[in-house]
Amino acid sequence: MTLLPDAAWRHAAGLDRLIEALGGREGDIRFVGGAVRDTLLGLPVKDIDCATRLLPEESSRRIKQAGFKAIPTGIAHGTVTALLPSGPVEVTTLRRDVATDGRRAVVAFTDEWREDAARRDFTINALSADPLSGEIHDYHGGVADLEAGLVRFIGDPLQRIAEDHLRILRLFRFHARFGRGAPDGAALAACVARANDLMALSRERIADELLKLLGGPDPGATIRLMVDNGLFRPIIPEIDEAGVDRLERLIARERAAGVAGDPVRRLGALLPVDAAAAAAIAQRLKLSKAATRRLEAAAEAADAAPAALAYRFGVEVATDLLLRGDRPIEALGLDRLADWQRPRLPVTGGVLIERGLPAGPAVAATIQAIERRWVAEDFPGGDRIEAIVADELAQALRSRR
Repeated sequence: MTLLPDAAWRHAAGLDRLIEALGGREGDIRFVGGAVRDTLLGLPVKDIDCATRLLPEESSRRIKQAGFKAIPTGIAHGTVTALLPSGPVEVTTLRRDVATDGRRAVVAFTDEWREDAARRDFTINALSADPLSGEIHDYHGGVADLEAGLVRFIGDPLQRIAEDHLRILRLFRFHARFGRGAPDGAALAACVARANDLMALSRERIADELLKLLGGPDPGATIRLMVDNGLFRPIIPEIDEAGVDRLERLIARERAAGVAGDPVRRLGALLPVDAAAAAAIAQRLKLSKAATRRLEAAAEAADAAPAALAYRFGVEVATDLLLRGDRPIEALGLDRLADWQRPRLPVTGGVLIERGLPAGPAVAATIQAIERRWVAEDFPGGDRIEAIVADELAQALRSRR
């Protein structure tokens, strides 16, 4: 018998009371999914998910009776969120699939644990654990696959992908995180065979899954595997081997600089080094305006001091550009950007007008010239900025004669 190791999250405030209220002693509730998988691997657990035989209305009633707030986050699909003092816990009624179309599933509730486990995607995600005894229930060999570093579909891979096309991308994300060595052969073959199914997915779902993959510790080898097998061709054909080379180089530089991996920065490395193309792909993926602007700006060739880049593009894009550039890691100057505040140019158009420059386009042009020199000289103050102003003002006045 495999037992769930003890972990801090199992002692979260209010969790024991929730388990008692939802029939822990009667076997009506178990921990499921990532919490079980990651605890077996000794990894930190972010989210606590439970499955229950109880119908969602009964779960809600008992959660409230135990003194917690019950939020119907997905009650049509059986999910109720219990708001504990230690944070939210999702409680979902056992389900079985009635119909699937590759994008969404019609489900029915069940009281059979095996049926619920069978509808999950991978063996390592189908594990459940008794919250009191810690006994692991493993209907599909997930514990052995965890130990082997193997991400394997439950049942026929082609059928599982037909049920939900997003499972293609999920396979590679989970392989990047938990896999060791080559991926499961049957799973990879099925993903390649059904790659065109990805075109039926919403661009938001594709982007979400891709960014999760890129946010992992070291996704480079997995992304290369996807490129080599044509997985991006139906959705982002612009991603090629050159992009993977840039990504792997960026990951190495992030690691050397002690900078946390950033999924948007890494996506930018994968995309063509062309601002218009990067922006078009971001819009196609329906990324946020901020992410789109960041990808577009980071695709520009820029070689300047860290503060100058931050002044022009902002700290995020400056960091992206420095890490993607050629400057030696020890000379990047990223430490200067840690608490960087954008300085304000200490001169205005009104000052130039007071000093004799007539109002009009010449004022704006002179301010821009002053700003360029001020930024290039690392934002000097005092006598130096006065000298820059005087020099540019004199040139502007001479040009009007």
